[in-house]
Amino acid sequence: MDIRVGPDPSERAAVWIARRLRDAHRRRGVAFLALSGGSTAPPMIAALLDQDVPWTTTTVWQVDERIAPDGDERRNANQLRILPCRVRLMPVTAVDLRRAARQYGAGLPERLDVVHLGIGDDGHTASWPPADPVPIESDLAVELIGEFHGLPRMTLTRRVVNGARSRAVLTVGAAKREMIERWMLQDPGLPVTALRSASTWVFLDDEAAPLGFPANR
Repeated sequence: MDIRVGPDPSERAAVWIARRLRDAHRRRGVAFLALSGGSTAPPMIAALLDQDVPWTTTTVWQVDERIAPDGDERRNANQLRILPCRVRLMPVTAVDLRRAARQYGAGLPERLDVVHLGIGDDGHTASWPPADPVPIESDLAVELIGEFHGLPRMTLTRRVVNGARSRAVLTVGAAKREMIERWMLQDPGLPVTALRSASTWVFLDDEAAPLGFPANR
């Protein structure tokens, strides 16, 4: 795991993701990115638009989504409208959600190039709730989650996230410091601990970084 601490972590993460997508385009002619929602996603996406990204050959999937109607302000999909590429939204308005989740999983590439993630105040990432082993232990690519922070969810599972070529975890603020410290100690009670350490880059500001952790600006 590579941990980067310093100012403007959203921009630093965007620069790193753009580099990965360009590399994927050079190697295979296409690039596959999965984006999470949350408060840190919009500034990172805005910064990504300022980077040299092969948008015409890039496809974006969702890491997770709230099961709510189209246009609902709580939907992560709202953050993806500005992307100038093909975006595959999770089918959370389908009548048969389990079937829709299986179909979404079947449409995923064999391996995503980059999965962008955040960390919640309770240590969750994607929509993997604490004390719920389903999305972590499932053999499926996409799972349905019961009510979590107000709404049921659809989420990529650990199999897909850890099977990606790389992961970019972005989080900021002093409220996240405890979760980062516990993650670094491999606390099994945190869903984020289920992430594969290899090829995972973590972007933090000074406030979120564990006490005493050196900045590497």
